[in-house]
Amino acid sequence: MQATIIIVLLTILVISVAGLFAYIHKIDTHTSNLNKTLEHQYNLLVKIQSILKNKSATNAVAEHAEMIYQDLLQSLIPVMAAIDIMPRNTPEHALWRAIGGIMDEYAKNPFALEKLRRAIKLDSEVLRNIDNYIRRADNFLHHLSTTETDGLLASTFTDGLLGQSLTFFAQAKQLANQSD
Repeated sequence: MQATIIIVLLTILVISVAGLFAYIHKIDTHTSNLNKTLEHQYNLLVKIQSILKNKSATNAVAEHAEMIYQDLLQSLIPVMAAIDIMPRNTPEHALWRAIGGIMDEYAKNPFALEKLRRAIKLDSEVLRNIDNYIRRADNFLHHLSTTETDGLLASTFTDGLLGQSLTFFAQAKQLANQSD
């Protein structure tokens, strides 16, 4: 009888220990799944925060776009006067009319590049304005490309009149430096 009691107690003990291990394994699996879920949610929150920060920065650029445009335009006006180019006669923003006028003149008359090269060479004020324009436009494009997730707005500016004008001014400046 004692052997039977010992066997029953050992069986109960083995079943209890097995149940305890199964329960601990179940808790460990549940904890692991919970950790994975929390880690996934944390990563989502970080992504959301990054997207909101980028949108906030992009919105700040949009809110300050007029100041940026005016700053770029102020650098263009003396350059346009020096090479005798008029802005487009369109209902666009004054900056886009000015850049458009320059690029239209260059498309009609490639000698406009030579006129700009000479103006850069002969007038340090024109060079200073060209440098300011290039620096500020590059900073604007860099800021757009770093804050915008899909790059659509930055590529629109880069491929459009702003990018074309940067190429035109950089080329004229390079030609002016080569002819020293």
